[in-house]
Amino acid sequence: MRPLVATVLVVTSGVLPVFLTGAVAVQMRSDLGLSETLLGVAFACFYLVSACCSAVFGGVAERLGAANSMRLSAIGSAAVLIGIAVAAPSAGSLFAWLMAGGVVNALTQPASNLFISRTIPVDRLGIGFAIKQSAVPGGVLLGGLAVPMVALTVGWRWAFICGGVLALFGAILTGSSAGVDGRQPGGARRDQPNKALFVLGAGIGFGAAAAAGLGSFLTSSAEQVGFGEGAAGWFAVGGSVGVIVTRLVLGSWSDRLGRFGRHEFFAVVAAMLGLGAAGWMLMATMRPAPLVVGGLLAFSAGWGWPGLFNLSIARANPNAPAAASGVTQSGTYAGAGLGPVAFGMLADRFSYSAAWAFAAAVATCAALLMLAGRRLLVPVG
Repeated sequence: MRPLVATVLVVTSGVLPVFLTGAVAVQMRSDLGLSETLLGVAFACFYLVSACCSAVFGGVAERLGAANSMRLSAIGSAAVLIGIAVAAPSAGSLFAWLMAGGVVNALTQPASNLFISRTIPVDRLGIGFAIKQSAVPGGVLLGGLAVPMVALTVGWRWAFICGGVLALFGAILTGSSAGVDGRQPGGARRDQPNKALFVLGAGIGFGAAAAAGLGSFLTSSAEQVGFGEGAAGWFAVGGSVGVIVTRLVLGSWSDRLGRFGRHEFFAVVAAMLGLGAAGWMLMATMRPAPLVVGGLLAFSAGWGWPGLFNLSIARANPNAPAAASGVTQSGTYAGAGLGPVAFGMLADRFSYSAAWAFAAAVATCAALLMLAGRRLLVPVG
């Protein structure tokens, strides 16, 4: 249990710099001169820096070992969060800290994948990865709670200090977790050919790009078709809960099925992306009932699969799960960074209907890339 708690804390703190910034942006704006445009660019920089560093840091995690890499990423996250709190007097300095946070986050994801692979029993890896992936929506939740509980009472800088303390607590738990691999630095070679990992990384990148609009533009779309602000907000909450529930159910299901054939879970991921594409097409109608049904389907199916994907990557690369996931995670960050930009441009220039149709097309491409990447994998074990 302790390794899972440590993983959740470290992964959550890795994404908190960007999620907290988004949550308390209104309070930060007057202090730092932060415009909406600058905020969007800052978010894109965080993810694109992570994309550039992820493949390299996957290998770094393998060389450092699971516990060391987790501790390093947790301490790095704490430094970034506290740095924003005490040493960000302007928008430019916030940019610099968020870019540093992107570097740290590039280590956090492969490190946590390695940590789970080395500390969780094999027959519980599915639920382990599911809980780990649910930490990202958890970061969104903490960011939202930080506004009324901290930012509006004692100031937005204290929200980042609290996040830094959370990261340090994750580092302490990581250090006391038993069962971590004792391999000496030196790393391991990836079990799968680079071509397969690149194709799968492109697939997860397209999937991330398709899903990126859900968090940023769902409530705006709902309000445009007649939902009140409160109803639109609850719609987004319901979708987020659906994501977490789907990830946990899939994790438990994958543990019951065991290995389920040779790389078959990638086909399940492709099927879920296909269902998500159908949900985005329903949303493209921009009518209330289809928007609700399509939104819930897009959330649960279209973005409920990352835990299953990372489990499959770890099983396909038992000797070097961090190095392999570092390659594929680059695609996730690139999609997360570029997806909202493309979606916003389509929504501004054309309509939300065109933007959701674009998301459906991108999700379809992601499904096809998942199937293509699966065909390139080689047997292991």
